[in-house]
Amino acid sequence: MKTKDVVTAEWVRLKCQFGCGGYNQHLTCPPFTPTPSTMRKILDEYEWAILLRFKATSGVNTRETVSRVERAAFLSGFYKAFGLASGPCDLCERCNVKEAVCRKPDKARPSMEACGIDVYATARGAGFGINVVKSRDETPTYYALVLVR
Repeated sequence: MKTKDVVTAEWVRLKCQFGCGGYNQHLTCPPFTPTPSTMRKILDEYEWAILLRFKATSGVNTRETVSRVERAAFLSGFYKAFGLASGPCDLCERCNVKEAVCRKPDKARPSMEACGIDVYATARGAGFGINVVKSRDETPTYYALVLVR
């Protein structure tokens, strides 16, 4: 998809701050991530975004997959490639927030929502049907993004 079609909004960060236990607990979560307005500027420096879609039951680690896709794009000549995962980082048992130094900077990436990307609007704009998960009986779908140019 074109990066101009990736939707950013200031309200998205509120969902991280008020409603997610990852806020201020991971270096890949707010307040350590780009603000929505900064993310919009970053997106505008790219042309394409690869939107990845995962079913929660697939057993695929979205963060690892994003890291692999980003690396493959980089090695293919897309030197600006950068991935955005979904949800709080789970690469380490406990994030090194106090020292503010990531132990796995080669794989740790912020989530789309941590940077103010409206995942629902972006996925819908790309033609994916996405709805709010209303019960634990429903299987969520996760999305990730790899920026390339």
